[in-house]
Amino acid sequence: MARRIEHRTTSRWPARDVYAALVDQTYLRDRLAELGGSNPELVAFTTTDQSTSYQLKQGVPADKLPSVARGLLGGDLVIDRAESWTEAGYAGTVEVTLNGVPGQLDGTITLADTAAGGSELTLTGQVKVGIPIMGGKLEAMIAEQVALLLDKESEFTAEWLARRA
Repeated sequence: MARRIEHRTTSRWPARDVYAALVDQTYLRDRLAELGGSNPELVAFTTTDQSTSYQLKQGVPADKLPSVARGLLGGDLVIDRAESWTEAGYAGTVEVTLNGVPGQLDGTITLADTAAGGSELTLTGQVKVGIPIMGGKLEAMIAEQVALLLDKESEFTAEWLARRA
């Protein structure tokens, strides 16, 4: 059974500025350097006038993982994350796979201006891990870690935009 995830982050920056950062190679490399863990990499990056797609690889050292994940993985966690964004509507999709875990996170991402003048990024999706008995615990842990990562990325984005203002 999949675990639904919905997470929102807010920014004082308008959606157009946040979107411009999210689809910028320099921003992605800077974000990976700051938050990407062990051996971060921008694996692929493709952009057109209307859309941008990229694949990121991030690592989490085994000693930073909850014990249930350490036992299952037997080493570091490697996260493969693919995102595709369209400028029209500032909408995207995300798919995340984890090494050593038969499962994934997939969902949609939307970015919209708020009445207060900033913007809100919303991830709506599901986490599914196909391991009997342990799957539910791992899904909950992954959903929690994704929420924490999105919060950190939102803070990084605000600081990155402020440095360029």
